[in-house]
Amino acid sequence: MTKMTYRPLGQTGFMVSPIAFGALTIGPLHKNLPLSEGAAVIREALDFGVNLIDTAECYETYDYIREALKGRKEEIYITSKSYAWNRSLMEKAFEEARRKLNRDKLDIFLLHEQESGLTIKGHWEAVEYLLEQKAKNRLTAVGISTHAVSAVYAAADLDEMDIIHPLINKYGHGIIDGTRDDMVNAIAYAARKGKGLYGMKALAGGKLAHKAKECCRWAYEIPGLSSFAVGMKSRCEVRINVAWALGEEPDSQDLSEYIVERRHIEVTDRCIACGQCLRRCGQRAISLKENDARAFIDESKCVLCGYCRDNCDQDAISII
Repeated sequence: MTKMTYRPLGQTGFMVSPIAFGALTIGPLHKNLPLSEGAAVIREALDFGVNLIDTAECYETYDYIREALKGRKEEIYITSKSYAWNRSLMEKAFEEARRKLNRDKLDIFLLHEQESGLTIKGHWEAVEYLLEQKAKNRLTAVGISTHAVSAVYAAADLDEMDIIHPLINKYGHGIIDGTRDDMVNAIAYAARKGKGLYGMKALAGGKLAHKAKECCRWAYEIPGLSSFAVGMKSRCEVRINVAWALGEEPDSQDLSEYIVERRHIEVTDRCIACGQCLRRCGQRAISLKENDARAFIDESKCVLCGYCRDNCDQDAISII
C-alpha cells in the first residue's frame, strides 16, 4: 500500500491523514466491541498512518483510544466533542477527556452538532471556557461539528473557530437545511476563511454502505476538506478504507471478507412514548404525536448515529 500522505488542517499546524478514524462505531452506541478488540482496530489504522481520531463525550470510547495509544511514539491528534452549553458542563466534559485519554493537552475540542449561528451563540459560555483552555496551552483548537449548511457559514465567520466538522456525502443524506452542493459550497467558503475542515458521514451512517467505494472516494476529493472521519469496526474495514483513501484497490481477500451492512433503526414495543429521544435527534427525524404508542423515526432523515438510543431509558431503540 502507498505511504500515507498528509494535509494541513487549517491554521492549527497539524498535518493530518486524508482519512480519520471515526470512533463512534466501535463503542456502546454501535458495535460495543470488547476493549482489547476495539483498541486493536484503532491500532490497525494507526499502523497504516492514520493520525486523526474523532470521538465525542457521548461516544464513550475514550478507553479504547487510550488503550490503543499505549506505547505509540508518533504524533496522533484526537478530536472530542460535547453538547455542553455552559461553562460548568464544558469544564466537566473537557476534564473528563483529559483524564480518560491520559493527556495534559487536548488537540481539538468541538461543540457537538450545532444547527446554526444561533445555537453557537447559545453555547458561547462553553466556547469561552474552551478559549480559556487554549490561552493556557491546554488545548490547540476550538470549533464545531454540524449537519447544517448555515452552521458552517456561521462558524466560518467567527475568528474564534479553528475547526469545522461538517456532514457531507455524495447523496446529501442527513444535511438538515440544504443540498449536497450547498454544503460543498459552504465548505469551500470556510476553507477560504482559513478554517480547518474534516468531514463525516460519507456513508450516511451506513445507509450508503452498498455504495461504499463510490461514496468514500468522492468524499476524499471534496475541495477544502483536509480529512474525512470514517467509522470502522474491524481491522479488515480499516485496510479497505485506507486503500480507498489512498486511491488504491483493497486487497481481494479483504474485500471477500467485507460485509456490507445496510443498517436501519427500530423502535421496539418497550417504548413508552416519553419523548426523551427527540431531545437528542439533531436530524429532526423523530416525531411523537398525541395518542401514539411509540416514537416514530423517519428513516429518510435518520443518519443512524445512535444518539437517540443513548438517551432512551427504556432501551427501546435498536440499530440493526
